[in-house]
Amino acid sequence: MYKTFLISELKKWAREPLTRLLVFYPLIFGLIGRYLLPYLAETTDFVLEQYADIILVALTLMMPLVFGALIGFSMLDDRDDNILSAVKVTPLGLGKFFLFRLIMIFFFATLACIFVILFSDILSLDLSRVIAISILAGLSAPATGMFINSFAKNKIEGFAVMKGFGTLIVFPIVAMFFLDFKELFFSFAPGFFPAKALSALIRGEEALFLTYNQYYIIGWIYGIVLNLLVYKLFVNKVKEF
Repeated sequence: MYKTFLISELKKWAREPLTRLLVFYPLIFGLIGRYLLPYLAETTDFVLEQYADIILVALTLMMPLVFGALIGFSMLDDRDDNILSAVKVTPLGLGKFFLFRLIMIFFFATLACIFVILFSDILSLDLSRVIAISILAGLSAPATGMFINSFAKNKIEGFAVMKGFGTLIVFPIVAMFFLDFKELFFSFAPGFFPAKALSALIRGEEALFLTYNQYYIIGWIYGIVLNLLVYKLFVNKVKEF
């Protein structure tokens, strides 16, 4: 049954021009990191290594947003097509139906983060740390999808909500320029903790306010709490279906 859902979901992404484009974002961002940025560094005075953590954060944090938008738009389609009404009367139920899709998008977002970090090849990083940070970053994808569906009634509204939610990505990037307690003013934004964990890995723990483990553990707690809070909003919206 879940295999059928997965194939159906992928076909839906392939049908829509917007979602079809979003699927290629990991490759586009990977190519930017691997070829465009080194080219700019060679042709200008830009020192790529000096800003490696900021660049990787900017490239990587887009992935949970992109895949969160993918599942968010897909669920909006389901609402427009009255698919949720049909799912309600099946043995699967809406709860397991949504849970499968949220876990699926978390998995895809994590894979996309791993791909962008490794393919961009800006720095040589330990694979186990890359996977760990990508998993932490991937927690934002389900929250993004549920957030879009909590405040949007259709794709047009969903796109506006996605753009608004997407502006939060600026805060973790700005936080990269702060290395003391002032960085915590930006910690409300999804992506802050994986961004700082990545920075601690690249710059060294002594250069930042917290250690890698502290950023990582707090990031997990924050990511779970954020998803639970957005899930409550999302469930209230689902009751209206």
